[in-house]
Amino acid sequence: MKPLHVFAGWGIELEYMIVDRATLAVLPIADELLRRAAGAQVADLERGPYGWSNELVLHLIELKNLRPTGDLAALAAGFQSEIGAMDTLLADLGARLMPTAAHPWMDPGRETRLWPHQNAAIYCSYDRIFDCRHHGWANLQSMHVNLPFADDREFARLHAAVRVLLPLLPALAASSPLAEGRRTAWLDFRMESYRHHPMRVPSLIGRLIPDTAASRAEYEATVLAPMYRDIAPLDTEGVLQHEWLNTRGVMPRFDRNALEIRVIDVQECPQADLAIAAAATAVVRALFDERWSTLAAQQAIATDKLLDLLLRTICDADRAVIDDSAYLALLGYPRSQCRADELWHHLLGACAGDPLLSAAHRDILDRILAEGPLARRILRALGANFDRADLQAVYRQLCDCLAEGRLFAGAGS
Repeated sequence: MKPLHVFAGWGIELEYMIVDRATLAVLPIADELLRRAAGAQVADLERGPYGWSNELVLHLIELKNLRPTGDLAALAAGFQSEIGAMDTLLADLGARLMPTAAHPWMDPGRETRLWPHQNAAIYCSYDRIFDCRHHGWANLQSMHVNLPFADDREFARLHAAVRVLLPLLPALAASSPLAEGRRTAWLDFRMESYRHHPMRVPSLIGRLIPDTAASRAEYEATVLAPMYRDIAPLDTEGVLQHEWLNTRGVMPRFDRNALEIRVIDVQECPQADLAIAAAATAVVRALFDERWSTLAAQQAIATDKLLDLLLRTICDADRAVIDDSAYLALLGYPRSQCRADELWHHLLGACAGDPLLSAAHRDILDRILAEGPLARRILRALGANFDRADLQAVYRQLCDCLAEGRLFAGAGS
């Protein structure tokens, strides 16, 4: 198949938890859900333009469009319909889907169950090498946004643009402020956990923010080859020598000529996910087009500077202070300091003419910027002192939001 040119379509992947319908505890029955949907035990199921699949743990189900699409509005409606089909099957099993990027009270050391069917050798190798019974492996759900590129020129420009934007994404998308029944120090606990998970082989994740790369050959030589070399002594069965071993915040999938953005927490419904995908793509397109800064300037900014900013938004999301004037200049921001939500107001205003930012997307984004990302809205609904019953009440509302396709506002939403 001829590669798509940049911005010609999207591949979106959404991950959800399967939980007990009464208690909301994680329920490791993804294999049974797929078996009932397919009529046989499978790891991947095709349903027209959509796919259901599992990766690593049995309480996770992934929903994606199987072919790139240029219509995000239709994609949101299609995803919502597929979620309804999943929930119908799960109801007979006493289960339902839960959104957000981390289960609020799961104990991964006790509750993790690995996928035992197709591709089990891969997951067993991961578990043997890294021990997957931790939050950064077993308790995380995200949205992956895949953006195509046709050649080295598009790859270099797209990679540079996405690299610049990565630090700002948790400011919109953080949805994981809790772990093991308690508030954490991070609004994006998923990303805080994720950035530590492959530390036995540091080259798999680098500094989370990738270094600049100008071509496929350069990337393969400087990132993929060292990664394969470093994992080889531990990968005794030789099953991990693939580009998906890379866990950076954005990673090229040369097998499908796309960049996969991995730092976006999954939201309470697909409409919110795709509004954030639209916002991210609009800003990436402006950077790609060099509206505010040149490609050379984007490629020149130090990875450590970008990582510092990302760690701030992982912690404080929309209220993180951005005080690197060189970074702000890349995005056309006229002052030397601002909060992350103020910078998003600037970026969305500057990209207002992008057709991606439909009225429906803008309404959702405006609400996120006014009320805070989902993590902040969850904490507001819980209040200062909360117990398991409060957690169950709030996360039951979130499950209802996913089932009904609506945003979460807080108590009584």
